[in-house]
Amino acid sequence: MPYSEEAPADPDLNVITVTARRREERLIDVPISLTTLSGEQLEERGAVDITDIANYAPNVTLEASRATNSTLTAFIRGVGQQDPVSGFEQGVGVYLDDVYLNRPQAAVLEIYDVERIEVLRGPQGTLYGRNTIGGAVKYVSRRLPQEFALKAKASYGTYNLAEGVVTASTPLNDLIRVGGSVARLSRGGFGDNLTLGTENYNKDIWAGRASFEMGGYGEPVFLRIQGDYTKDKSNPRGGHRLIPGLVSGAPVLENVFDTRGGLDDPEQEVESYGLSMQAEIDMGAGLTLRSISAWRKDDSSTPIDFDALPAVDLDVPGLYQNEQISQELQVLYDNGGPLTGLIGAYYLDASADTLFDTRIFTTFAGLTAFTQADVDTETFAIFGDFSYDLSEQLSLSVGGRYTWDNRQASILRQNYLGGGSPVFGGAGVPFGAPGTDFDGERDFKKFTPRASISFKPTPDHNIYASYSKGFKGGGFDPRGVGSNAPDLNDDGVRSDDEIAAFLSFAPEEVDSYEVGYKGSLMNGMINVAIAGFYADYKDVQIPGSVACEVNGLPNFCGIVSNAGKATFKGVEFEGSARLGAGFVLSGSLGYIDAQYDEYVTNINNKPTDVADFREVQNTPKWTGSATLAYNGAIGTADLYAGATVSYRSKTYQFEIPNPYLDQDGYALLSADIVYTLPGDRITIGVHGKNLLDKRYKTSGYTFVATNATTGEIINGANGFPIPTLGPEGTLTAFYGNPREVFATIGFKF
Repeated sequence: MPYSEEAPADPDLNVITVTARRREERLIDVPISLTTLSGEQLEERGAVDITDIANYAPNVTLEASRATNSTLTAFIRGVGQQDPVSGFEQGVGVYLDDVYLNRPQAAVLEIYDVERIEVLRGPQGTLYGRNTIGGAVKYVSRRLPQEFALKAKASYGTYNLAEGVVTASTPLNDLIRVGGSVARLSRGGFGDNLTLGTENYNKDIWAGRASFEMGGYGEPVFLRIQGDYTKDKSNPRGGHRLIPGLVSGAPVLENVFDTRGGLDDPEQEVESYGLSMQAEIDMGAGLTLRSISAWRKDDSSTPIDFDALPAVDLDVPGLYQNEQISQELQVLYDNGGPLTGLIGAYYLDASADTLFDTRIFTTFAGLTAFTQADVDTETFAIFGDFSYDLSEQLSLSVGGRYTWDNRQASILRQNYLGGGSPVFGGAGVPFGAPGTDFDGERDFKKFTPRASISFKPTPDHNIYASYSKGFKGGGFDPRGVGSNAPDLNDDGVRSDDEIAAFLSFAPEEVDSYEVGYKGSLMNGMINVAIAGFYADYKDVQIPGSVACEVNGLPNFCGIVSNAGKATFKGVEFEGSARLGAGFVLSGSLGYIDAQYDEYVTNINNKPTDVADFREVQNTPKWTGSATLAYNGAIGTADLYAGATVSYRSKTYQFEIPNPYLDQDGYALLSADIVYTLPGDRITIGVHGKNLLDKRYKTSGYTFVATNATTGEIINGANGFPIPTLGPEGTLTAFYGNPREVFATIGFKF
């Protein structure tokens, strides 16, 4: 919501502070479409991880990716990316205490010990850099208090949910504080793997965070050293087949959370950890020096059974190994005069390695296609952003960022017969020449400006207009097949340059225009934020894979392309109204008209524009939410009681419409009751999610024949889709959580 439901009616106190422009400001003063939820609001609503934010923010999709608990799929205003393999960049930046998470693995952040979460919509390339072309999600953890503090929270609910979080901190002296949190998050499965006898859609996570802080609270120097660790031992998520097995005749299961997938190697595990240091020095005269240093690493092993059947038809064991080092320096200026702003520099050195088998054992003598894609990124940027008050009512902001981006890729694709690759313990024998054995690099440079003008007739009203540019880095398709590269000069040899041109894709960019109004009315009783936007999206990257032949054998191939142009336009509304007697009505509404103006693909060796037959994925036309809440005293205690309805209209899972996978519009109902005993030390809550037990698809896999132009699925003589990879046919779906009810009890000391 744009304003805290707890904000008092006194306009001098009705202040929500955010850091959307990398400096503390009133929310109402920021000329950016922005949703912020405080830690208290998230706790009242029983939020579990950052994907819950999408229920409240307009034109936002945040979901756990296919077959995983912890890899994030994020879209904002039609811009995003759902392919997690190395080489593909995300379109929405995720920040943990101002540290950019370069990869989507381990980016479904669990919510504990959080100060607030901010969702910035629209390109944020000036202040946040590359890959924030759609927007940014900021997770801001709490700073340590100046006195001893101890908090504990336990939850128990349906599906054997049992969770606990303990947070403690203490000052060592007047300047130094230490603290940390430990979280144990567990839940039974929503269904079962009927082949392996394991729970499906379960949760088994340990997480922790430790902090060392010095200064702050009025001191000229603030230093925070923070480490975090998460280990996810949840079972792999198995998909639900939407069609019977076309060879085995296996029927479609009644429970959408059940699966029959037989792949159990490698053992599912996600481990992520990092260390960061943030320092601020008040140098006087309105100048502040800030440094943000970070190192992060995550490793994921996962068995993905695409066909969701016991026999090996289309199975993909995979490994994701990511590591990054980043350094950011900022100089902020604010001496109370008309000019404020900052200049800065940013450096990122990151590696992303993806290794996986594609096993098709039941045919072609046990064929495995092994892929190893190592993609390294080195980025340097300088940036600045300044605001100048032309008068008490009129303010101008301008900024820009120049980015140097280097991508290096090493890609190997090798066929094995008779078993899987040695990387995954297989006994397969290498067969034929590698389909790809490529080493190459590309450099990209981009300037991303931003400008806005704000008119504030009073301090409680802000009318603004803005322009911003964003871009997402180019790269190399890790699933591309170099041996299929065209011989561009007809000399009979596929040169390194021809293979590089075939495997690489260009950056995409967007020019976004926005007008908006933020206001606090009736002495703070009503708060609203309204925005209209228009975005011109160019060189849109469309990653994907299809069945193909490699050196004469059936396989799959990457088909990444810069498809062409798209136009997004829409409106967003967020607001809250105090109805009196402790009741508050708040909500959001988003509308987006997202369409491709040009979508060029190669059909029968001829470039063809298929824009009329393609949709923008993971972008419902309508999103909305409404929350009615009561927050007031019950005797000497406090009571929060609220109910929320959230709605999403029809969602296309991929650019090609798929009647099996696409999700029709649906609404979710949740309700929360939180009772705080006198003294504010003990809190008891009951939370219900998806109370009407709605079944809705969030993602899926498809390898069936379609019309190359229209994308229409082609059925065989049996009336079912014709498989293109594996004879059983792959059409599997993953679903959002069913109805969950859980109770919590919290203690503060």
